[in-house]
Amino acid sequence: MEKVVKAAYLRSVFKDKRVFVTGHTGFKGAWLIQILQWLGADVKGYALAPEKSNDLYNLIDGDKVCYSSVIGDLRDIHKLQGEMVRFEPHFVFHLAAQSLVRRSYDMPVDTFMVNTQGTCHVLEAVRSMQHLCVALMITTDKVYENPERGTPFKEDDKLGGYDPYSASKAAAEIVVESYTRSFFNPEAYSKHQKAVASVRAGNVIGGGDFSDDRIIPDIVRALEFGETVGLRNPQSVRPWQHVLEPLGAYLLLAAKMTEDPIRYSTPFNFGPNVNDTLTVEDLTKIFVSRYGTGGYKIITPDKPLHEAKLLLLDSSKALNLIGWQPQLDATQAIEMTADWYADKENAAHEKCMRQIADYFGNY
Repeated sequence: MEKVVKAAYLRSVFKDKRVFVTGHTGFKGAWLIQILQWLGADVKGYALAPEKSNDLYNLIDGDKVCYSSVIGDLRDIHKLQGEMVRFEPHFVFHLAAQSLVRRSYDMPVDTFMVNTQGTCHVLEAVRSMQHLCVALMITTDKVYENPERGTPFKEDDKLGGYDPYSASKAAAEIVVESYTRSFFNPEAYSKHQKAVASVRAGNVIGGGDFSDDRIIPDIVRALEFGETVGLRNPQSVRPWQHVLEPLGAYLLLAAKMTEDPIRYSTPFNFGPNVNDTLTVEDLTKIFVSRYGTGGYKIITPDKPLHEAKLLLLDSSKALNLIGWQPQLDATQAIEMTADWYADKENAAHEKCMRQIADYFGNY
């Protein structure tokens, strides 16, 4: 496959740099710290402890991947700020979040405190540092007000959110915009030396995700127990993308921000091609076929919660400004994910590193 984000370029930027990652014990965070270590960066993570023994962070022995791993809560601003300031990072990637829509209905207050107030705490910690820093605030494709008309969202479209998760992330975007205008204004970059951008990606899939209430982990659990996969919303359309797609985009944008912090300190969408859409049922068929066994059925929840049925991102800005576009289509992303789970011979870290090298290429 042709490489959109090349390892050699990323290594020239990140080698021997200090990188602070919130949410490093989560699914995307565990993939990101492996990439950063591979690129030669010194990584410090700040996050809650992994929830399960089979979380990817545990499977890859994440404490050995990180230069330093701190178990901490985003809501503890003093601890967060102290850990970040002492590390003096060149880059900050803020991934930590309460990221499950269904859980947000059960824990709305905690969801807003972690996702919205937590983002404010990260930005305040960045503001307290006295040196040049690039900071990426990772939100979600669900930050947009979604009338489900099938029109892909652009970065300047109206923010909104039906469920507490989506609303908390939209609110986080407003916090980022306020801090950027008030404290990290690109026009005053020479004074504050902070380049900040928010990034919005789609529904990521990939090997090593064992979370609750996510389609791939639900499929894997059913198949491993010899059960039929139950689908809640089979016709929902999602911008499926392999986890390496947005992570590669984040790294590329961060690298570009070191070259021109004023031009690139702006929100970016990083989604699949708008015509590369698959339903939940399509995804399940492809995954089961690649995995080699299993079947599925449609189920009707007793009390269905609202979940968007159609969600698309317009990522033309990323293509035009930093030259990013998807490297994988949805089918390839699903097949890569199925291959990871179907491989019972190699350890999790080895499986991740093989796919990372295949995706980014050699140094």
